[in-house]
Amino acid sequence: MSDKPVNKLPRDVFVDEIYDAASKNPNIFFLSADFGAMALDKFRDVLSNQFIHVGISEQNMIDVAAGLALNGKIPYVYAMIPFVTYRCLEQIKVALATMNLPVTVLGVGAGYSYDDAGPTHYATEDVSAMRTLGNIEILSPTDTQSTIEAAKITYTKPAFRYVRLDRKFLPDIYKPGETKFLEEGICEIDKGDDLLVITNGYLMQRVRQVRETLAKEGVNIGVADIFKIKPLNHKVLKSIVSRYKMVVVVEEQFLSGGIGSAVAESFADNDILMPLKRIGIHDRYVFDNGGRDHVLKLLKLDVPGILSQIRAFLPMIPARKTPALSS
Repeated sequence: MSDKPVNKLPRDVFVDEIYDAASKNPNIFFLSADFGAMALDKFRDVLSNQFIHVGISEQNMIDVAAGLALNGKIPYVYAMIPFVTYRCLEQIKVALATMNLPVTVLGVGAGYSYDDAGPTHYATEDVSAMRTLGNIEILSPTDTQSTIEAAKITYTKPAFRYVRLDRKFLPDIYKPGETKFLEEGICEIDKGDDLLVITNGYLMQRVRQVRETLAKEGVNIGVADIFKIKPLNHKVLKSIVSRYKMVVVVEEQFLSGGIGSAVAESFADNDILMPLKRIGIHDRYVFDNGGRDHVLKLLKLDVPGILSQIRAFLPMIPARKTPALSS
């Protein structure tokens, strides 16, 4: 495995891992729809027989990958999230989901990663779109180590998966070798007492800043990273939330069908009775320029915005029972 330099982009981290595996396994194929990455230059040059550039034809790329999978190959299809998910949804359903083929759909640009490109390039509905498909597993890494482990999962246990990556470097929250959270799909990275916040990706660091602020106000919140969005590990989720009085889900997604919806469904199906709040995007397309943080501020998904919404929810915390006085 190649060394991973500091501040390496998620897509280069992921592609390098696949390159290392492909160097040893000629059945691994990487397909790109006219979309580059620094790590792909080496893949294209050294493993040219395992790299296919399909041009600007994402829907055709899905069908090509299906054909490769039916012939015993382990294909990866790679493009910006909007173009490899929304544009290809029918092809993914018919060619991959219905036949449950071991193809990894790799999308780059989670949330507002492509910040000044406008709604055409935003990935704010991909979770809701993709998690409706049958047989799919959805992985959403939050840092370099989780990206490395996500890549390993795709080639050691090939299956129909969607892996969503951020465009920019994300600060580390895990150390090398910490893989338990991947096995369970959701990991409590900061423990608390009163309230649990579930999030991932770019918003993770902002949520942890909110945690620090609330700690100064006497509110002890925990933070959980949701790495595997589907299938959601209901048993582990229930175990984690059982120690809290309320739960908040913070996501860079439309609220309809997103991560918060998945958590709410799990609560309903597994008799988890506690206050739950979803913080995300309320059916709004943003055309303002100014960068990702500017967009998040408009949507109240920056630190002050998240903080104000959680503060408004805090009165819902059930009152602590006063111990009975002994006679």
